[in-house]
Amino acid sequence: MRKLPRVLVVEDETAIAELIAVNLRHNGFAPTLVFDAQAARREVDAELPELILLDWMLPGESGVSLARSWRQHERTRHIPILMLTARSDESDKVQGLDAGADDYITKPFSTKELLARIRAVLRRRTPATVDDVVKVGDLMLDSATYRVSHSDRELKVGPTEFKLLHFLMKNAERVHTRGTLLDRVWGDHVFIEERTVDVHIKRLREALGDAGRMIETVRGAGYRLSVIGHSPQLARADYPAAAVLHVGTLISPDNSAS
Repeated sequence: MRKLPRVLVVEDETAIAELIAVNLRHNGFAPTLVFDAQAARREVDAELPELILLDWMLPGESGVSLARSWRQHERTRHIPILMLTARSDESDKVQGLDAGADDYITKPFSTKELLARIRAVLRRRTPATVDDVVKVGDLMLDSATYRVSHSDRELKVGPTEFKLLHFLMKNAERVHTRGTLLDRVWGDHVFIEERTVDVHIKRLREALGDAGRMIETVRGAGYRLSVIGHSPQLARADYPAAAVLHVGTLISPDNSAS
């Protein structure tokens, strides 16, 4: 018998938690309900779920604090987290995503949208890429072994950032709009705001360290992964003219994503 994906629902409002659980069961998931941060920690310590639905406001400790804590530990770093909250301001969404949430849904929400977001996040957990090795300058990605390295130093990259990096490396020196990245990395049927791309680009740059400078922000256009000017081994002459055409005004990758 096929094991159903286990979803940990961390929600202190009993009626909402039970409604979510009913819909999860009817759609092929195995929900586990907890109502506070301490119980959530115990459940995750005992068994890793396939996904966590995490309320922002919880007794004892906030969902943002929980997400940040789980992202800091190797065992729990890659668990997909979808944050549930009544906070709808952009600054709150950015804070939740920065804390480690993979997606963010505001209350009240439709169960159809919630289920669609859950499926989308689970699809992103394992990057849908062929088993290949991509090298751009000193940056190398091996999708078969799920490893990223720069100058032979291995880097830790989360699942969504891995898929994002894979796409950027496969299409290096081209500018990609946020909409294109959403369609190609997240999927064209996913209800995610374009700001989400900025958050994951920031997270990817941080994970890449010095190599993060290769991800360039192009004002009014989007993002580009470029080796030009970022690798002593490769210069502009190493690329055909068509590959080095710049679109828009380049912003330093040290600046915040726009």
